[in-house]
Amino acid sequence: MIDASTFLRRALLADAVFSGIAALGFTFGAGAFAALFNLPEALLRETGLFLIAYTALVGWLASRAAILKPLVLLVVVGNAAWTAGSIALLLSGAVSPNLAGELMVVAQAIATGVFAELQYVGLRKSGRVVAA
Repeated sequence: MIDASTFLRRALLADAVFSGIAALGFTFGAGAFAALFNLPEALLRETGLFLIAYTALVGWLASRAAILKPLVLLVVVGNAAWTAGSIALLLSGAVSPNLAGELMVVAQAIATGVFAELQYVGLRKSGRVVAA
C-alpha cells in the first residue's frame, strides 16, 4: 500500500466522474448514441456496462488515503490500452462510424490517455509505503 497523493486521488476521481457519465449514457442511451454515431448499439451498451464496474473501482480507489499500487498500475495500463484500442478500432474497419462517431471515439481516446498520464504522474507523486 502506498500513501496516495492528493494529485493521484483527484486524477482517479476525475476519471471516475467522466467514466460514470459515459457508463450511464452508453448503458441507458445506447440506441440513441448508436444512431447519432453510427456505431453498433451492442458495442455501446456493453461498453457502458463495463464502465459501470470500472467507475466503481476507480471511484473506490479515489476515496482511499492508502492504495494498493498494483491496482493503480492496472488502471493506468488499462487506460493506456483503452486509448490504443479505441484508435485500433477505428483503423480496423470493424466499425464504420460517421464523422461524429469518429470524433467521439478519438476524443474519448485522448481523454482516457490524459487520465492515464495524470494517474501515472499522481502515482509518482505518492508517498511512502504504508503498513496495511
